[in-house]
Amino acid sequence: MIEALLNYEFLQNAFASGIIIGLIAPLLGVFIVVRRLSLIADALSHVTLAGIAGSLYLSQTTAVFALLNPLYLGIVAAVTGSVLIERLRRLYKHYEELAIPIIMSAGIGFSAIFISLANGFSSDLFGYLFGSVSAVSRQDLWIVLAIAFIVVIFLVLFYKELFLMSFDEEYAKASGLPSKWVHLLFMIVTALVIAASMRIVGILLVSSLMTLPVAASMRIAKGFKQAIFYAVIFGEAAVIIGLVCAFYLNIAPGGTIVVTSIIILLLVLIGKKIWLAVVTKNERGRLA
Repeated sequence: MIEALLNYEFLQNAFASGIIIGLIAPLLGVFIVVRRLSLIADALSHVTLAGIAGSLYLSQTTAVFALLNPLYLGIVAAVTGSVLIERLRRLYKHYEELAIPIIMSAGIGFSAIFISLANGFSSDLFGYLFGSVSAVSRQDLWIVLAIAFIVVIFLVLFYKELFLMSFDEEYAKASGLPSKWVHLLFMIVTALVIAASMRIVGILLVSSLMTLPVAASMRIAKGFKQAIFYAVIFGEAAVIIGLVCAFYLNIAPGGTIVVTSIIILLLVLIGKKIWLAVVTKNERGRLA
C-alpha cells in the first residue's frame, strides 16, 4: 500500500483529498447537526447530482463542456440550491422545513432528466454517485484545497456567530447579529463542502460523513469544542480506513467510508454503555 501510494499519483490525490474532506466535513457537520439541518446536506447533494449529470450530458452534445470538469457545474448547482433553500425558508416563514423537500425534489427531478438524456449511467457518473479512488485528479485536489481554505476562513471569522445561532437563534437575532447573512454564507459553504466531497465519498453518501462522526462524538464529548475535536478524529479515521479498504477490495470508497463511520458509531455507543455500567457498579459498591 505504501509503495503504491508513493508511485501512483491518483492514489496520492485520493488520500490527500480524503484527509482534507475528513477534516472539513465533520467540522461543518457539527454546526449542521446542532442546528438540526441534517436534511439540508441530503437536499444539496441531490442538487449537486443534477449539476454533475447536466454537465456529463452537455459534454456529449457541446464541445466546450467536454473540456470542463463536471465538478464546476456541480459546485454551481450546489451553491444555487443553497441560496434557493434560504430564499424559500424566508418565503415560508411558518413552514421553513418545506424548503428542503422542494429543493431535494427539484434536484432528483433534474438528475433523472439529465441521466435519461445521457442514455443512462456511465462509469463517470457512477464514480460521482459512490466515490472513486482512481477518478480523483490533481485538479480535483486543488479544488478541494481551495474549498477547505474557504471553510476554515469562514469558521474562524464567524465562529462566535455560528455558535450563538446554533444554540439560541432568537437571541442572536435580538442581539443585532446579521443572522440572515451568516446563515446564507453557512449554506453556501455547506454546498461547497458537499461538492468537494463527492469525488471521494460520493454524492449519495456525502451527508453521512457530515453527520455520523458528529453523532459518535456527541455521545462522549463534554463540550462543544470537544465535540468538534472528536468529530474530526472520527471523520479522519473513517476516511483513511475506508480508502485503504476500498483500495484492497477494489470497491467504491463511499461505501467503505460510510460503513466504517457506522462501525465507529456503534463502538462508541457500546463503549459508552459499558462505561456507564462500570461506573454505576463502582458507585453502588462505594455506597454499600
